[in-house]
Amino acid sequence: MATTSLFNASCSFPSIKVIDCKSYIGLRSNVNQVRIASLPVATSQRRSLVVRASNGHAKKLGRSDAECEAAVAAGDVPEAPPVPPKPAAPAGTPVIQPLNLNRRPRRNRASPTVRAAFQETDISPANFVYPLFIHEGEEDTPIGAMPGCYRLGWRHGLVEEVAKARAVGVNSIVLFPKVPEALKNPTGDEAYNDNGLVPRTIRLLKDKYPDLIIYTDVALDPYSSDGHDGIVREDGVIMNDETVHQLCKQAVSQARAGADVVSPSDMMDGRVGAIRAALDAEGFQNVSIMSYTAKYASSFYGPFREALDSNPRFGDKKTYQMNPANYREALIEAREDEAEGADILLVKPGLPYLDIIRLLRDKSPLPIAAYQVSGEYSMIKAGGVLKMIDEEKVMMESLMCLRRAGADIILTYFALQAATYLCNQKR
Repeated sequence: MATTSLFNASCSFPSIKVIDCKSYIGLRSNVNQVRIASLPVATSQRRSLVVRASNGHAKKLGRSDAECEAAVAAGDVPEAPPVPPKPAAPAGTPVIQPLNLNRRPRRNRASPTVRAAFQETDISPANFVYPLFIHEGEEDTPIGAMPGCYRLGWRHGLVEEVAKARAVGVNSIVLFPKVPEALKNPTGDEAYNDNGLVPRTIRLLKDKYPDLIIYTDVALDPYSSDGHDGIVREDGVIMNDETVHQLCKQAVSQARAGADVVSPSDMMDGRVGAIRAALDAEGFQNVSIMSYTAKYASSFYGPFREALDSNPRFGDKKTYQMNPANYREALIEAREDEAEGADILLVKPGLPYLDIIRLLRDKSPLPIAAYQVSGEYSMIKAGGVLKMIDEEKVMMESLMCLRRAGADIILTYFALQAATYLCNQKR
């Protein structure tokens, strides 16, 4: 309804604006009409000050505080706009008695301002760790199964991508190398080459961005000619303790290059404690360990293995990665990692394992990380391309769900895209 001017005056001019109360459920039925008039008035009659926010700021009259208070005390009270009428319900809406409810939760969802005030979970670029694939080449190579992701040239494309991430508040990355086939062998010795791809990349990034937080992957699969996370015996058994020995050398090499957080993703027993001892013995007491505590033998990893060309040459990883059917087993892994000195506990994959994230959040005082893996990313991307879902909204909802479940940080290929979205929302 259009805004009308209101004032105190007695007159007989006809009204020109009428509200039919019968059209508004909730108004008293014995009142036929409420008249709100915009009327001329004789200049001899005193006109009250009308305050209307819709017309901008009210004109000041130059009165002091004392004069304003005296005027109000004398009955010269400025008028404010009326309470707006109750919006009309559509024709055919039944007229009923309101439900006798003591609590109506919808009151706390009534407007964007109210919803924002009571939002229990928030998310920011600081919560993201950006996984980046690197290779020895100079050009960036698209990854077919992961639209928008590339194997980045470590000297050029990587530096540019990190700059983009930092510009929107993402200052934590994790590196995954594609290692040349000629450097792979059954024991993954290239993993602890101090002049290998990962140590060189760490040194380059730390020289360019000293405050960048660099996470590294500690596992043998990118370096193994067998494609497994550990050393494979001739009968196909993954050798645990011998693999841990190699992982300790790999973690120390990464720390020596400047890594802030080493992240054993191999799922060998006892590797966290052994890595902690190896780091401390070399003087790297301040390098953190993010353990892949509950890493499941999942089918969601397919696009990642294409990115690194690191599929197992035979068999699967079920003898060391966890059974997707198991819940309580995650507690066993978490307790061991805590006791061995882990600083962060990670769950992988993310969205299909929200219950595990919540379990560890409730049972451990340590920070919890979630890895939104390549399969999760590619599914959302594919759905967006096919116009089956709103990619941006689903992206943000999925990340918020990981936070709500209890993840303090999220490793996600959406880090740059999501952080850009969040920055634009604040403008």
